[in-house]
Amino acid sequence: MVTVLDQPEKVKKIDKSDMLSHLMKTPDYCRDAINRAKQVKVPEKMKPNNIVIAGMGGSAIGGEILQDWLRDELPIPLEVCKDYTLPAYANKDTLFFANSYSGNTEETLSAFLDAIRRKCMTITITSGGHMLSFSKELQVPHITIPRQLPSRVAIPYLFFSLPVLMERMGLLPSVEEELQEAIQVLKKVGEENSPKIPTEDNQAKKLALELVETIPIIYGFRQYQSVAHRLKTQFNENSKVPSKHDVFPELNHNETVGWEAPELLTKNYSIILIRDPGEPPEIRHRIETTKSLVLHKAKKVLEIHARGEGKLAKMFSVLRVGDFASVYLAILQGVDPTPVKIIDEVKRELGKKFSMVEKLKAELTALR
Repeated sequence: MVTVLDQPEKVKKIDKSDMLSHLMKTPDYCRDAINRAKQVKVPEKMKPNNIVIAGMGGSAIGGEILQDWLRDELPIPLEVCKDYTLPAYANKDTLFFANSYSGNTEETLSAFLDAIRRKCMTITITSGGHMLSFSKELQVPHITIPRQLPSRVAIPYLFFSLPVLMERMGLLPSVEEELQEAIQVLKKVGEENSPKIPTEDNQAKKLALELVETIPIIYGFRQYQSVAHRLKTQFNENSKVPSKHDVFPELNHNETVGWEAPELLTKNYSIILIRDPGEPPEIRHRIETTKSLVLHKAKKVLEIHARGEGKLAKMFSVLRVGDFASVYLAILQGVDPTPVKIIDEVKRELGKKFSMVEKLKAELTALR
């Protein structure tokens, strides 16, 4: 079956900002992120009591992936903060990362200054903006990453930098092997789902076709909670469609009851189940039971199977398919995946009534 996805000239006319080109460069961005993180000066021996990573949207997802990946290994608490202020426990024994791709995210700038006030051990990751200028003024260690990328494309810089820094600070054993396997899987899965691979042989293109005129719901578990969230936001931002996510086993205690709704409603949804060949038996049993008892009421029930050996590679293999599928779905709808007009409009409207940045500049003056 030939679709618009197999017609390069038509794809280029729709994908005007060339999001697909950015997706193909993801492995290169990952390697660049690792190299940049190795160059920044950080304390080599640190013993924080906890770690807080601040960020919003695409700048937060790196922290969420890190949190899920290290869930069973990191001996200290790690929290992702998506607000203007830090949790009450944050203090001089807190390692704090401020992730803001643009450098102008007001929530993260506010959390950054909150961390400075509390004397947290602080590192920033940004492409510029006020975050970079604040970091320089206060002599805070920082990683400067490339500008002019859509923030959701910058996930290699906003994730891969973190474990490299943590290893250098003595908080993690060597992560090189897992990071390199993840990059190799990203490359392989990217090649298999690239625009030049025809639909009949392209998992992401076939997935996008299945999702047309439906609302995607992504169900994950354990380390795939952040992955499910990332897929949801990619369908929001790239495909411009509503989407949601949830996780096993929690969803069996509430979400599943919603499927008792009339089929007139439930047939608007497609389910994407994240699967792993190493699923714990209790999770596999829940997924299969939920499929048989509940999910038949959805229009489609689809699956993405993780690939690779290490946990991180498996996580990124699913992310990779979702990234491509979300862009292909946009193209099928005739929509340029890159612009996020509503987000830009919200920011403009917020700025008309209250300038958080000006308030933060005044606070910075007091902190000098």
